[in-house]
Amino acid sequence: MRYGYWAPVFGGWLRNVDDEREASWENLSRLVKRSEQIGWDLTLIAELNLNDIKGIKAPALDAWSSAAALAAVTESIELMVAVRPNFHQPALFAKQAANIDRISGGRLALNVVSSWWAKEAESYGLQFDQHDDRYGRTAEWLQVVDRLWTEDHVDFDGALYALKDAIVQPKPLSTPDRPRPVIYAGGESEAAKALIARHCDAYVMHGDEPQHIAPKVADMRARREALGLPPMQYGMAGYAIVRDSQAEADRELARITEIPGLAEGRPPAGFANFDQWLSGTQLERELKIREYSVSNRGLRPGFVGTPESVRERIEEFEAAGLDLLLLQMSPQEEEMERFSAQVIRAH
Repeated sequence: MRYGYWAPVFGGWLRNVDDEREASWENLSRLVKRSEQIGWDLTLIAELNLNDIKGIKAPALDAWSSAAALAAVTESIELMVAVRPNFHQPALFAKQAANIDRISGGRLALNVVSSWWAKEAESYGLQFDQHDDRYGRTAEWLQVVDRLWTEDHVDFDGALYALKDAIVQPKPLSTPDRPRPVIYAGGESEAAKALIARHCDAYVMHGDEPQHIAPKVADMRARREALGLPPMQYGMAGYAIVRDSQAEADRELARITEIPGLAEGRPPAGFANFDQWLSGTQLERELKIREYSVSNRGLRPGFVGTPESVRERIEEFEAAGLDLLLLQMSPQEEEMERFSAQVIRAH
């Protein structure tokens, strides 16, 4: 298993806990530099211009300028940076990302996200496509980027993008095991899975239980085999609470899932964004409330307990086909130290 974590571009990842650290370059860089010293393999740097966790008026660090800076001050950690195709003209992006990959010594990876937040696109004057159109854009965008990273001269005439004799030099670093930066993506619709199977290298999922993850992995494996493409990597989001006893872990779980002010009609600043996003889902209302505090269904995998029970749970996900965990925890620096000492390095 490889271990990754969500970089604190919003300061923290709990929607209903106010006293997490601020979103700042100082906090971000300190944590990422320390993480590679204690055994973490990867950091996911989310790309949102508005703060989806702490409320849209709260600070949010820019993903790609942060990634460039981190590339220069780290040595080994993989930098998986989220990219939203409607935010970036693909040829200019291919040039920018290739340069960051060179700065990092070949450690850049993409997490391609087909945008879901209409409010953000409207605020920034960006094109916002409806669901399947988003994946159409992403597919064409990825074709442009991949060709620019692998070909010397590119002509392209698509439905959305057109290039004439486009050149990207220098290109990303290339090795037999990594001909270009690894491309991760997630999604549960048929449009998403078809795109990911054909154009990406890794499939990342929201948190869930092993019995639900295993068939998703099997489905994507079958799609790749049908296309004659090599095996993918498989990752999943999760939230971890490791304590000396189950009772201690359960008390911490209760603390982070309490939503102050909700019963009195005074929910936290980020609740409106969350409730708007979930308004069209099939989730039970009780589940919506419980999962408000932790994003990406992070509590579903059940990484809450003693070091021994969490390690056993991780082994169940390995058996289901996972090879990467993307974890959140809080307070992040202290909990990442604990998780590294008691779970990662305890193997």
